[in-house]
Amino acid sequence: MKNAVVTGGGSGIGLAIVERLRADGLHVATIDLTPGDDDFGHAADVTDRAAVDAAFSAIRGQLGPVSVLVNAAGLDCFKRFSDVTFERWQKVIDVNLNGVFHTIQAVLPDMVEAGWGRIVNISSSSTHSGAPFMTPYVAAKSAVNGLTKSLALEYGQHGITVNAVPPGFIDTPMLRAAAERGYLGDIEKSIAATPVRRMGRPEDIAAACSFLVSEDAGYITGQILGVNGGRNT
Repeated sequence: MKNAVVTGGGSGIGLAIVERLRADGLHVATIDLTPGDDDFGHAADVTDRAAVDAAFSAIRGQLGPVSVLVNAAGLDCFKRFSDVTFERWQKVIDVNLNGVFHTIQAVLPDMVEAGWGRIVNISSSSTHSGAPFMTPYVAAKSAVNGLTKSLALEYGQHGITVNAVPPGFIDTPMLRAAAERGYLGDIEKSIAATPVRRMGRPEDIAAACSFLVSEDAGYITGQILGVNGGRNT
């Protein structure tokens, strides 16, 4: 049985991924600022390399080497670009991009030694089209897509695949909070503009991750698999 780590696994998309991978038969640990009451939940800030390394060390002590990593931790930002402070810019980049750097570097030795690994990075559909008032977030997630492609080329020879899933309009606590603050406009209009005529569910993203971390996806790497109901093609 394979061991997986999901960052941001305490809520929203990350939690749905945890539940799906466990249903698939994987041992799954989470890394999150608030991982919940799960015995395999580890509280850590993905921007803190020492904390990330400590969490992986604890997970290896519980489960053994890690062969699956899903990076779902994220931080949004809704502000006019001219009003974004450099401190806020750095924080959003730190969580959404540097956090991915830290966790992948932390887990790669396990995968290289095993000659098998699966990495899935949750990016954003905003990387396809841009998004107003979200420049730090879009910049960071776009960089995650580029990182994904480069790592796929570098580590494919070690039996490791690296792919990204950019979610579309997904019903999560983060999205609802943004909507309540008036940042997303009319949700019903957004649904009407989605070809499948509904919001996405966290489970939709989890299903894509389930496939990408499976044995069946061993010939798929460096890909950006949009799960967005047809909003971005």
